[in-house]
Amino acid sequence: VQLVESGGVWVQAGGSLRLSCATSGFDFHRYCLGWFRQAPGKEREGLAGIDTDGTSKYADAAKGRFTISKDNANTNSTVYLQMNNLKPEDTAMYYCAANPDGIACRTLLERDFGYWGQGTQVTVS
Repeated sequence: VQLVESGGVWVQAGGSLRLSCATSGFDFHRYCLGWFRQAPGKEREGLAGIDTDGTSKYADAAKGRFTISKDNANTNSTVYLQMNNLKPEDTAMYYCAANPDGIACRTLLERDFGYWGQGTQVTVS
């Protein structure tokens, strides 16, 4: 299982950004996929998850501003996180995660995801 995030950059407050997570080594259709973030000195928090049937769930921090989606049309099946109206408090390392058990998409808890990417840094100022 391999997850590789990209798209993290510096962005001005109020701006938008789309993160990508290219996946390989597992059946993309059978896994719950999620996005997390971790700011310095804080715990990793779940933002959004998308289940095998396309159902998505969002944490309060992401509702209304972030959208998770997935695209399996390409050779590298990819999951995205569209982020709008970014705020300085969104500054964090953002991680993509996957798990074969759909419960992860209902809980959005770190302990329920078994596979992780290396992260991509988002800075908002």
